Amino acid sequence: MADDRLSADAAHRLISEGTGLLWQGDFHGARQLLQALARRVDRGPRRRSRTAAPAPAAAGDPARAFHLHRKAQAERARKLGRLLVPLDAGYTVPLRRAPEVRAACTEAYGPGGEPSVVSLRELTGLIGAHEWRRRGVPVPALGGDRVHPYYGVFSPVRGEYVDLVAQEPLPPGTDTAFDIGTGTGVLAAVLARRGVGRVIATDQDPRALACARENLARLVPGGAVEVVAADLYPADTAGRARLVVCNPPWLPARPSSPVEYAVYDPDSRMLRGFLDGLAARLAPGGEGWLILSDLAEHLGLRSRADLLAAFDRAGLEVAGRSDIRPRHPRAADRTDPLHAARAAEVTSLWRLTPRRVR
Repeated sequence: MADDRLSADAAHRLISEGTGLLWQGDFHGARQLLQALARRVDRGPRRRSRTAAPAPAAAGDPARAFHLHRKAQAERARKLGRLLVPLDAGYTVPLRRAPEVRAACTEAYGPGGEPSVVSLRELTGLIGAHEWRRRGVPVPALGGDRVHPYYGVFSPVRGEYVDLVAQEPLPPGTDTAFDIGTGTGVLAAVLARRGVGRVIATDQDPRALACARENLARLVPGGAVEVVAADLYPADTAGRARLVVCNPPWLPARPSSPVEYAVYDPDSRMLRGFLDGLAARLAPGGEGWLILSDLAEHLGLRSRADLLAAFDRAGLEVAGRSDIRPRHPRAADRTDPLHAARAAEVTSLWRLTPRRVR
């Protein structure tokens, strides 16, 4: 049990030893303690990373640097996750000056809720996700209209990939398109607003399906977009499409939480599944648009030769490619341990067609 009498140094020693702290004091005091703990957890490694050369084990080895960075992030999350707050049934926090969290918890955990405890770090994340969902994310390619992401669904805050889809010329006669792994539905909305008469958007995550349906009902009224549950491609009864779009997670690594599935694609499963099924689902004269960051290449997790070989194995050839540089702040953050890779990152739209028989 912990309250406002516990010093930050004492709390840091306890969480470093693996002890969980169940907060009983003022809620604002808990938030201040979490910030103080974060500074103490970060202090040593971050200061060294700014002034010293990389450790010999990671110097010149971006893949090892990436895995060491993820390991450090996971340890940081474990430590800070040991500061806990109580939740009563119905998702109320029985602490002084505690905020209303019922809506945020319901969106993440579902209705109801038994008396429990939750890490303050996670609860803060739920509150932030709820605010993103409530306010929405403006999308310039949709005229500034907003997409409202659900908790655990990748938010289009990085708009480069949306801009690529909004600007690339459509294949002639595009009347049907598939959006594979639609997430919030933002790319399906862009395609429908560009005049594609029938868009089928797929996802296998129930949370993403609900999110896409809500966004698309508002952004594209009239039923031009159908949202269906599917592992990659819709059922064969949907036929073929003149355009098939996919923006898979860009890093071939194992996620450590459900939220990370939007970023990490274990063994490139989604990427390979999209490529291997593409030729069979394209209508004559159609194109597949693969939107993919090359961050994995700069981190040594996948080579450009590996990607091109995957195209070849799937019976595909490259008809063209459009590139765009990232605009997110981390690309310019020199204190980021992965700065060199992020600064070199390019997101590409690969136009893929079935290989012609020569």
